[in-house]
Amino acid sequence: MYNETMNARIVVVEDELELAKILRDYLEAAGFDVRIATDGASGLALAEQSPADLVILDLNLPGMDGLDVARQLRRHSETPIIMVTARVDESDRLVGLELGADDYIVKPFSPKEVVARVRAGLRRVQGQPSRSEIVRALDVEIDVVRHRVQRAEDVIELTPTEFNLLLVMARQPGRVFSRLQLLQEGLGETYQGYERTIDAHIKNLRSKIEQDPRSPRYIQTVFGVGYRFADQ
Repeated sequence: MYNETMNARIVVVEDELELAKILRDYLEAAGFDVRIATDGASGLALAEQSPADLVILDLNLPGMDGLDVARQLRRHSETPIIMVTARVDESDRLVGLELGADDYIVKPFSPKEVVARVRAGLRRVQGQPSRSEIVRALDVEIDVVRHRVQRAEDVIELTPTEFNLLLVMARQPGRVFSRLQLLQEGLGETYQGYERTIDAHIKNLRSKIEQDPRSPRYIQTVFGVGYRFADQ
């Protein structure tokens, strides 16, 4: 049976040391290998020096803030990022998601919820089927097992969340998915995000897969309903 905790390394970047220690204790009790940092620069160095399977990243950090850390990480890594924020403004969360974060948690939260989110995030990355499966739609080819996307001759680097959303839609070209359906089918029913989160991920996906994101060929908007992968 697949065990997403096996050898999984989690980096927690949180300036509240006591909270960071609590998260470490809960995650280690769940079987994860955990490292903590209390500022942005140290967290970025830790994530780069000891490649993480997932990063828990507070937005409000001294010096280099969480958004800057996420921006730097995304320049060379598709490691899943779970943002932690005390900010209640929806726009703050969307900025983080648009930078490539996969999920977010709002303070105060239960450490058990964090463990559940980490498990879900790792399942989206590692819980791929063992059999070979290639999904083709238009000139896009998705290798499910290798977690690889190619458009014509170009290899497209996607985050785990972007990959799953693309896969859900590309498996059924022409079908219109509501935002709620994409949350449930692309991110899993345990995902606790709100529906507008999908818009941020779709924006990121288009910026990578579309030749002209302002006039998308592949990921089409159906106004008032949701999104679909083009069938022609």
